[in-house]
Amino acid sequence: MIDRRLFLAGTAAAAATPAFARAAPRLGNPLVRQRADAQVFRHTDGHYYLTGSVPEYDRLVLRRARTLAGLATAPERVLWRHEAKGPMSGFLWAPELHLIDGKWIMYFAAGPSGGGEDVFRIRTYAVVCDGDDPMTGTWTVLGQLQTPWDSFNLDSTSFVHRGTRYLAWAQREPGIETNSNLYLAPLATPLTLAARPARLTVPTLPWEVQGFKVAEAPALLARNGQLFMTYSASATDARYCMGMLSARDDADIMDPASWTKSPVPVFATSAANRVYGPGHNSFTVDGKGRDVLVYHARDYEKISGDPLFDPNRHTRVQYFRYRADGSPDFGVPRANGPVA
Repeated sequence: MIDRRLFLAGTAAAAATPAFARAAPRLGNPLVRQRADAQVFRHTDGHYYLTGSVPEYDRLVLRRARTLAGLATAPERVLWRHEAKGPMSGFLWAPELHLIDGKWIMYFAAGPSGGGEDVFRIRTYAVVCDGDDPMTGTWTVLGQLQTPWDSFNLDSTSFVHRGTRYLAWAQREPGIETNSNLYLAPLATPLTLAARPARLTVPTLPWEVQGFKVAEAPALLARNGQLFMTYSASATDARYCMGMLSARDDADIMDPASWTKSPVPVFATSAANRVYGPGHNSFTVDGKGRDVLVYHARDYEKISGDPLFDPNRHTRVQYFRYRADGSPDFGVPRANGPVA
């Protein structure tokens, strides 16, 4: 039996231990369970922010921590819930947070409720925060993204390159028999384009068309005088994988010819490490400025029913290196456990 006095003394000693002497949370995988389509970034305020799809697809969430590892246990706030009826009453997909012209904007995709094929009438929308702190401000609907076609679209991401803010996203273009292609355009406002979009890539390679013909979830990494746009391809089961487009930093990025597609996946399932269907990634840096790949994956292969309704796509992270030509080498997905 534990001596009560010793237990209390130990508890008091632990409580009295200075914060700097306590062990910091250790970065490990999965970082956050059941958060798919994860976006993590380190803001200029020193905090890390994380958002992602929840298994119920019914709400937009956000968490914040001082460290990357701290996101695992950080409190999560619900920013907005799907509406009772209308085009945003069904599934909410793939939120992504951006600070644009001093305002916090969260892009997301949504469809109507009611069942049947109509629930996949997915379009991109945005909500906006009324304050400087996205964790405490009030979020309201800003509107719908305006593109040239009223068709399936999702996975919007925004970035600034050489003084111009761009939007990259996935969309089904009428006349092209794919589920989605990747597009890029400069922004006039968060939800309106300043020019006709450029179609950067269409899924045609064998690893892009397994189950579905998909190019989605673009994410930009600017390093070593080059731009690297990763994206995800194929069905959302173990066949899901990442490809990459590359362009010179000084190229005309609205010219599809400026971009070169990787001939093979740059990140894919590792059965040996029990990581299946890695994809829908984002990029961040750790406290030392080292580049970190953020992505989701499952830790088992067999799925019953539609993979989109299997809840266990977990947020995962890992460090990566660069090749001699300056391109990123993501390696293979690491097994569950500490991230070195």
